[in-house]
Amino acid sequence: MKKSQTLIVVVAMVMMFLLLEVSYGNRVIKGSKAMNLCNMSEDDLKICKPSVTKPNPVDPSLDCCTALSKADLTCLCSYKNSMVLPLYGIDPDLAMQLPAKCSLTPPTTC
Repeated sequence: MKKSQTLIVVVAMVMMFLLLEVSYGNRVIKGSKAMNLCNMSEDDLKICKPSVTKPNPVDPSLDCCTALSKADLTCLCSYKNSMVLPLYGIDPDLAMQLPAKCSLTPPTTC
């Protein structure tokens, strides 16, 4: 019974992810809002992705650090143990190191 409940939760999360991907990834409706996560635009997230992707992460660029300085770091911390980050190819451990690499103070609760 426990395995089936876990499977249901995983399937539901995958379906939710796919729904979000279709909603935000394929902007069919002209003028629809771009994705914004914790005060970071989709472009901001893409700028920082090379710094949080294995196997060869690079140091964050000035543009990445500028984008991260405007982000809601507490909000980003809420994704720390989420299954969402790996689905986008983001390594959570590398992501948690990014504020320090940009000389930003991470939230104390992160």
